Amino acid sequence: MAETLERNPHSTVRPEWLALRTEAILEPELKIVDPHHHLWDRQNNRYLFHDLLADMNAGHNVVSTVFVQCRTMLRADGPTALAPLGEVEFVTGIAAMSASGVYGAARACAGIVAGADLQLGDQVAPVLELMAHSAGGRLRGVRNPVVWHSSPDVQSSTATPPPKGLMADTAFRKGVVQLGLLGLSLDVWAYHTQLSEVYELAKANPKVTVIVDHFGGPVGVGPHASDMGEMFKQWRAGIALVASLPNTVIKMGGAGMPVFGIRFDQAPTPPASEQLATAWRAYFETCVEFFGVDRCMFESNFPVDKGMFSYQVLWNGFKRLAKDYSAAEKAALFSATAERVYRLV
Repeated sequence: MAETLERNPHSTVRPEWLALRTEAILEPELKIVDPHHHLWDRQNNRYLFHDLLADMNAGHNVVSTVFVQCRTMLRADGPTALAPLGEVEFVTGIAAMSASGVYGAARACAGIVAGADLQLGDQVAPVLELMAHSAGGRLRGVRNPVVWHSSPDVQSSTATPPPKGLMADTAFRKGVVQLGLLGLSLDVWAYHTQLSEVYELAKANPKVTVIVDHFGGPVGVGPHASDMGEMFKQWRAGIALVASLPNTVIKMGGAGMPVFGIRFDQAPTPPASEQLATAWRAYFETCVEFFGVDRCMFESNFPVDKGMFSYQVLWNGFKRLAKDYSAAEKAALFSATAERVYRLV
């Protein structure tokens, strides 16, 4: 049975609208690792292996991907702490399908970022061990919902928002320590208003690689919509702070979420890759300025972002952003950083 949702803050995927925009693939030989996508079967929103495969085969040279938790296929029975194990088992099955080679040379879900509840503190260790076993050697890290904002107009999740200040919670911090002991990374999806909290969390856990998702969450809606210049200033300061720690990495993508305030989905036709590059250039250049290409990686965030643009156009947009970079710098941005951070090679 498909999972149901009370609300959906993401743009609706409209295949007929997306089909209005096609582009020739730029730099078709450039190797790509997509380090951030989801899979699910939800009400009016299905994105499973063959959907992902169709996007991966849209013309770009996508060689592997990383699945990131999204509270899908959670176990309906048994201890609550083990509910996220169902997601790992589900994705591992898809990874096994891809690894068979029957569907091509690319390896979907070569890495898995799971959703073990870090508020279990020290008791999360046996859960992580079960996940590692179930993942068949593919478990790379954990992500928990931490995104929070004081304004009800700022929403980016289908789930009930976590409590304020979760990243400073004692039990949560103990859970993060367990990640370090097991050599696992921590993915964090937080708004720009929370970047100081991300900094404190990463500073307290120097042995854990903290991967900041979605450009560090610049919010362009609610109380921030009226002064985007001030928002960008605050975001930039937060990015500089987080990047000052050597154990932090950033993913550049996710800007197809309405919370960013850029509503490509409201136009009669989908955006061209030039439009994406123009809209995101300042964010991209800031991330590279402070993190450097060896700590930056492009991500698709599909199917969440698919309501705004196609996979084909998205990666063309990223290629336009990196057009003037050297071959080595492009390799870092499109594949090498992701391969190193998620230990895919």
